[in-house]
Amino acid sequence: MDPNSDETDRFLPRFDAAGLVTAIVTDVDSGTLLMVAHMNADAIRLTQQTGFAHFWSRSRRSLWLKGETSGNRLALAEMRVDCDQDALLLRVMPEGPACHTGRRSCFYRRVEADGSLTFLADDA
Repeated sequence: MDPNSDETDRFLPRFDAAGLVTAIVTDVDSGTLLMVAHMNADAIRLTQQTGFAHFWSRSRRSLWLKGETSGNRLALAEMRVDCDQDALLLRVMPEGPACHTGRRSCFYRRVEADGSLTFLADDA
């Protein structure tokens, strides 16, 4: 085993200068990447307390419950942290589309070599 590997058994997120960690969100059943967002300490705490994903909106500078207005909440199945504790993986059970466009995933376009975008099937 690498002696530099982190064996810490406590959740101690390492927030960036803005007080945020990146959160990668996947569907617990299919493994589909649904979205990437940011969380501050309050978003993490509320997610853990309520069982539904909360995030920090950098553009609105406010805390938000995903699906608060659309009803498309993300029920938390599992939260994981990476080796440096500066990124989170939320494995969720989506209650509808994760993307504000109404698509299942926010990652519905592939970037081609010429700079064009190819739209993918909703479940790709």
